[in-house]
Amino acid sequence: MTTEISTLMAAAAERTVPIVQGIRDEQLADATPCAEYQVRDLLNHLFQVVVAFQGAAKREPLDMSDTPDSIAGGWRERFARETELMIDAWSEPAALDGVAPGSGLPQAVVGNLALADLTIHGWDLATATRQPYAPADGAVEALLPFMEQMAPMGRKMGAFKDEVVEAPAGAGDFERLLAFSGRKAA
Repeated sequence: MTTEISTLMAAAAERTVPIVQGIRDEQLADATPCAEYQVRDLLNHLFQVVVAFQGAAKREPLDMSDTPDSIAGGWRERFARETELMIDAWSEPAALDGVAPGSGLPQAVVGNLALADLTIHGWDLATATRQPYAPADGAVEALLPFMEQMAPMGRKMGAFKDEVVEAPAGAGDFERLLAFSGRKAA
């Protein structure tokens, strides 16, 4: 089975997994567009997202309080496997029903949060490691109205920068998406 969100996650993963696999060990200490994260930190966060959101699809409470160090032998392949497991978990139609425990957010919103992290942090990692990145058009199209709606709450929770960088006039949808999350495309 598939759902719209699992299809979008799969498209985003097709863009992000190769970025992760292309990161060289000597780049792990490099800065990222997320000022508080070096490449290694952001990789660990993204690992945590793809693992935690597997459980979130099954209505397990999200626990993002402790970020384990996942960057050890075989981490590139493990990231690909864990991402596939997340997509599989969200391919069940029941994953989108109801409300997530703990957060009170609709399950569909939780799925979009995972899609946003996979898409935006894919760009962050590509930018930090000087790799080309082209987001999945469908993911951007789905995320743009979602991010417009979620940006105020994201800033209040500290997930986005306090001030969103304005996208330049004539900016494309992905640049606008990045702007909602407090980023500016180079």
